[in-house]
Amino acid sequence: MAGLPTLHQRSLLVGAMSAAATHAPDVPIAIGTQAQADYFFGKGSELSRMFKSFFKNNFANEVWGAGVAEPVGATAASGNVVVTQPPTEAGTIHLYIGGQHIPINVGASDTTGQVATAIVDALDRHPDLPVTGVQGAGTSHATATGTAAGVDLTLSAVTGTVAVGDTVSGTGVPAGTYIVSQTSGTIGGAGVYVTNQATTASAAALSFSVPSNQITLTCVWKGIGGNDIHLQTNYYGQLGGEQTPIGLTMTLPTSLSGGTGVPEFDTLIINMGETEFEYVAMPYTDSTSLKAWEDEYGFSDTGRWGWQRQHFGHVFSAKRGIYSDLINFGLTRNSGVMSIMAFENVTPSPMYEAVAAYVAKAQRALTNDPARPLQTLTLEGVLPAALHDRFDFIEINSLAMSGLAIQKVWEGNNVRIAREQTTYQLNSYGYGDDAYELVTTLATLARLLRNQRHAITSKYPRHKLANDGTRFGPGQAIVTPGIIKAELIAQYRMDEFNGLVEDTRNFKRFLLVERDPNNPNRVNVLYPPDLINQLRIFAVLAQFRLQYDRGIDVEIIGASGLTGGAPLPPGAPLTGIS
Repeated sequence: MAGLPTLHQRSLLVGAMSAAATHAPDVPIAIGTQAQADYFFGKGSELSRMFKSFFKNNFANEVWGAGVAEPVGATAASGNVVVTQPPTEAGTIHLYIGGQHIPINVGASDTTGQVATAIVDALDRHPDLPVTGVQGAGTSHATATGTAAGVDLTLSAVTGTVAVGDTVSGTGVPAGTYIVSQTSGTIGGAGVYVTNQATTASAAALSFSVPSNQITLTCVWKGIGGNDIHLQTNYYGQLGGEQTPIGLTMTLPTSLSGGTGVPEFDTLIINMGETEFEYVAMPYTDSTSLKAWEDEYGFSDTGRWGWQRQHFGHVFSAKRGIYSDLINFGLTRNSGVMSIMAFENVTPSPMYEAVAAYVAKAQRALTNDPARPLQTLTLEGVLPAALHDRFDFIEINSLAMSGLAIQKVWEGNNVRIAREQTTYQLNSYGYGDDAYELVTTLATLARLLRNQRHAITSKYPRHKLANDGTRFGPGQAIVTPGIIKAELIAQYRMDEFNGLVEDTRNFKRFLLVERDPNNPNRVNVLYPPDLINQLRIFAVLAQFRLQYDRGIDVEIIGASGLTGGAPLPPGAPLTGIS
């Protein structure tokens, strides 16, 4: 055998594409640059942003993308930024949208409307953002007849479309009143709405407008993924040189909201066919999406880890939430092929970018050495939660025990992988089991099985099969169970040399190779590799001393009491004593 096994371990990023996409949905395509991702999936789309995160963390390995169409009937997430007070001094607004910094310079004499215009102009200069911004015109765009009961406002005879954030004006409506939400009725039409303050309108003619000091941010694509886009100002604070200009006040939501619709992955999975994708970044953590990918990459006969296909691979995702919700979520999952990383609920970066970074680092590291742990690898471009909002030691440990991969923030404000946990926790009887709890376990097994497959198929592609002890002539293309066993042991030694396994002696003891009693053309193998492990815990019991010979009177007990030998003559130096 002249050749060595070659591995083609691609990554696949899946996510929503926008209406500006040029590539067919649900069809994987190789992506080599960010420009290609923008062109095929739509600039600023969920999948385009995932590629931006991936390329920050991995510039060397092959990656493909597969965009899913916006769900039928889906809505785009949105949110309103309102400039409530103008600045009294010039300065810079440090706005963060989905973890991306957008600086906006404002002047001391700018009005609230001019500040809003400056914000929209800044957004336009960043066409790769996952949102678009539209400034209110300040003119009426809808009318209705309204009757109020406190903050509840019932509308009828609606002309135009009423939207959350609209300013309300009319008899019985105090200045500064705007729509907070709609609780019933036709969306944007007749129904019950909630206002930010109580009104006394009674069958009053009302008008609705978007004030010029308001910017409506709308997600580039439709679906629940847009709800993960967080907004904030001054992430680094005064120590980082970020401070709101004096006098300026503005309100903005914690994140966009109102996005509805979850993509369907069934067609995409079918279109993947038998192409091997070793590492999949899938940002959705609803039960339907997770089950679809767990089944495709599962251990069943038709799964990618099953005996029929043997494509192997792993699926990665990320989820934000409060500690208790993440614990409860983790306990509902149980798959050795799925790794979901837990993040604090207030993490600025969206989870679709976090999982792309996770996959990028996993592919780069595991392709080089599948048995080496991923701990301490930095997720470049992912902004961590503020210091006081981060998970503590107990929470991180408990999340890992609940089947979630964990991350920590080291010096330099860098998010790093702490443990590449899978969701596998229980065996088929529901008892605790750690067989597949780490990504490295299956990654190492996949490498071993591919090495084994290459060795057998390369050396014995068209061989006949005979019993051990058969006396055949030289040059015959015949193989016996004993020859195959020797080949497997030789391959195991090579794998041991490459740091994938250990204990060849016991491997030889338990390895079984025999002909099938019911099929004379089949060889059965019991293959028992001892996978190499990782250094993850360094435990030390420190039993300190202030002085080892403290309180020992050498003149009384003699030096032999310290050295264990014969007494030293008077005046001799005490050498070798510590």
